[in-house]
Amino acid sequence: MASSGKSVEIEKLATAIAEEVYLDVAKWHLYLNDAKLHLTLAEQLFPLVADDKITKNAVSQILAEINISIGGGKQEIPLQQFIPASVESRLMDLLTEYEI
Repeated sequence: MASSGKSVEIEKLATAIAEEVYLDVAKWHLYLNDAKLHLTLAEQLFPLVADDKITKNAVSQILAEINISIGGGKQEIPLQQFIPASVESRLMDLLTEYEI
């Protein structure tokens, strides 16, 4: 796939993620597009989708490796800590349903 085609596909995946995945902080839902994290997550997940290697462990590892800076940079916490299990499950469904 050409680089520009790949970029378009990543953008499409980012849009799908932005509409479905959110951070849960004290029952407050911050969707990844509002947190400006949807594109970052899509870029990391896209190789799994493109290579048809989507597994719960692989997705969990990516979520654990993306750190969220809080308190003006005082601390970083893995994205996975902010995503409820039901939302992570929806992300898995979204990825397996996504067609390139």
